[in-house]
Amino acid sequence: MTTRVVIADDQPLVRSGLRVLMTDHPDLEVVGEAATGEEAVRLVEAVAADVVVMDIRMPGMDGIEATRRITAGPTAARVLVLTTFDEDDHVYGALRAGASGFVVKDMALDDILGAIRVVAAGDALIAPGVTRRLIADFAGRTTAAPQRPARALDGITEREREVLTLVGRGRSNSEIAEDLFISVATAKSHVSRLFTKLGARDRVQLVIAAYETGLVRPH
Repeated sequence: MTTRVVIADDQPLVRSGLRVLMTDHPDLEVVGEAATGEEAVRLVEAVAADVVVMDIRMPGMDGIEATRRITAGPTAARVLVLTTFDEDDHVYGALRAGASGFVVKDMALDDILGAIRVVAAGDALIAPGVTRRLIADFAGRTTAAPQRPARALDGITEREREVLTLVGRGRSNSEIAEDLFISVATAKSHVSRLFTKLGARDRVQLVIAAYETGLVRPH
């Protein structure tokens, strides 16, 4: 199955570089390029994209607002934020806007392609080590007071609450299974139900929900 990709970046060299990179991979197809957030929002719906590789800093509408509009719109497109290490503040805004994760511009190209595939498959990107760095940074930027009412968790079971707590601490499904003495398949099922009950698109958004409801607190 081919993943349809839109590249949104105001630098033509970045767009052309990613396009050329994907030509050697038949499972990835670049179906459009955008130089602004406005163009990205229009293009995603027009070409039925699966994944948008989204730069944050673009003229006019930035990548955060474009991400918000795309993830709130009628398409099922997922957004993979393209950033640099010095833009962490923007990354958190993009994650809250509905992005499924981020890649760094100076990452190995194969890692960027791998991240596109992971997001297209419906997961949050990321190797556990990077996820934990993201969580640690997010925790450090989160105030002690919950930002989302605890009643937002009223619809989940006690076991699901335990699972969400562990997701919020950066645990993988296999680690959750080990901690709770359940099978990996059962852990995965609990995570899937949390996606549905909390309206989360992926694991990154579950992490955010765990912190914002106060279920997990910064150390």
